[in-house]
Amino acid sequence: MEFRHIKKAVFPVAGLGTRFLPLTKDIPKEMMPLIDRPLIHYGVDEAVASGCSEIVFVTGTGKETIHQYFQHSKDLEVHLEQTGKKDLAEQLKKIPELAVFYYTLQEKPMGLGHAVLCAEEFCRNEYFGLLLPDDVMLADPTVLSQLESVRKEYGGSVLSLEEVDHEDTSRYGIVDAEEVEPGVYRVKGLVEKPDPKEAPSNLAIMGRYVLSPSIFRHLKGIARGRGGEYQLTDAIASMLREEPVYALIYKGRRLDCGVREGWIKATVTMAMRDPDLKKIIMDTVWKETGKKL
Repeated sequence: MEFRHIKKAVFPVAGLGTRFLPLTKDIPKEMMPLIDRPLIHYGVDEAVASGCSEIVFVTGTGKETIHQYFQHSKDLEVHLEQTGKKDLAEQLKKIPELAVFYYTLQEKPMGLGHAVLCAEEFCRNEYFGLLLPDDVMLADPTVLSQLESVRKEYGGSVLSLEEVDHEDTSRYGIVDAEEVEPGVYRVKGLVEKPDPKEAPSNLAIMGRYVLSPSIFRHLKGIARGRGGEYQLTDAIASMLREEPVYALIYKGRRLDCGVREGWIKATVTMAMRDPDLKKIIMDTVWKETGKKL
């Protein structure tokens, strides 16, 4: 069968962002800034760079600003042009043109599995990418492209992996897998947030997936799992009985922006990649601590 690259990327953005309250009472977590762009923009850029031309946002109530961000702001664009800021106006005009954007509503936060199921009408007949916007991935080629390379070689769905400390396995979905080549694994089982004593490995699933459309049928067949939510890992475990699932220890760096500490580290990391911002960071540390970096 001819290999077809994924064209659609799904972003579950319906979460409540409770770790960042009270800020996220009115501002979606996905719209929090990382330097000069919201978090969600980084994920969309990755999807587009990976060859996706259609973006599906699974949203919830209070997420209207995500929709607004990926639309044209005619008045603002005109104002920037009239005030001589044409480069900035052109930059804003390009945002809605990154891809074709679709929106579907997850009425209640019932877990990642349920969020993915909400995207069925857009992806039911083809493989698709799933990106969790909390994870900003710095990689070349993109992590999603790396997963696609594994799918092209082996077929099936592909998960992104990262090795974590054994004591941290209770924070992640963990795979039981056998290595088929360096860094590439055939998945035999999955466990959601296992106790370190019961974890089958220290290989943790991170926020990038390429999934078979059959995942939707398996999502409909699972019961609520850990935390009373519909777990994507349970559906993938069910899918394993019928078709192969592979996993890749991706090459790149993950910035975990899903918690306050990680978001602060990510902001500093990205600032240090820009010479002007790096100087600001170093000068601020000097003024605040009397120590030079």
